Amino acid sequence: MLTSREELDAELGEAARAWLDAALAEAADDAARSQTAADDAARSDAAAGGAARSGAAADASRTAASPYASPSWELRYAAAGRHCGQRHADSVRSLLLVEARAPLASVTRLYDQGTAAERRAVLLTLHLLDLGDTALPLVEDALRANDTRLVAAAVGPYAAEHLAPHAWRHAVLKCLFTEVPVAAVARLADRARGDTELARMLTDFAAERTAAGRPVPEDLRTALALTAPAGHPAPPTAAPAPTEES
Repeated sequence: MLTSREELDAELGEAARAWLDAALAEAADDAARSQTAADDAARSDAAAGGAARSGAAADASRTAASPYASPSWELRYAAAGRHCGQRHADSVRSLLLVEARAPLASVTRLYDQGTAAERRAVLLTLHLLDLGDTALPLVEDALRANDTRLVAAAVGPYAAEHLAPHAWRHAVLKCLFTEVPVAAVARLADRARGDTELARMLTDFAAERTAAGRPVPEDLRTALALTAPAGHPAPPTAAPAPTEES
C-alpha cells in the first residue's frame, strides 16, 4: 500500500526528508517547464491559425529538447530505496511520478530500464497519472511475468479501468495460476458480476485441478461466486479433490 507524503514525513529521518524535498522539487520543476513549453507551443499554433495542440504537447516538448537525456527526477526515482529505505521506496517513487506529471515517455523508460521494484512502483501509480489507456503495454508486459509482485501491481485500478474484458479475465486467471490473492484485483466484484465467460473459464480451471487430483483454490471459489448476476446464486465448482485420507 502506498504511503502519503504526510505519513512519510512522520516516518523518515531528517536526511531522507531533505532528499525527498529536493527530489519532489526537481520533479515539480520539470513538470512546470514542460507545461510552459506546451502552452507556448499551443499559443504559437493558434497565432498561426492552426488548431491548439492537446495535452500530448507536454510529452513532445519533454522529448524533443533532448531525446536521450533523462530529467534529474528520473535519476532520483532509481535512488529512492537507497535514500529513503526499501520499505518506503514504492511510495516515494509514486510521489515523484505524480509530482512530475510523468509523461508516457518517462513512465515507459522507467519501467523498461528499471528493476522489479522500480517497475512495481510504476504499475502502482499508473491510475494516478493522466495517461488514458496508453500505458496498457506496461500492464500487459507485467502480466506475462512470473514475478508475483509485478502481477499483483498490474491488476490494480489502472487495469480495472482500461484492460479489455478478454485480457482482464486472463489477468484474473494469472492471479490464480501464480497464487496472487484475488483481493489484489481492483474492482473484481464490479467487473466479474454477470460475466458468464469468466465463470466458464474459472469452472474449467476448477475441473482441470480436480481431474488432476489437486485442490481448488479458495480464491477461485471466491471469484466464481462474484460472477453470479445480482440476486442469483453462484455457479457450482467442481467437487473437491480427494485427499490422501479419503
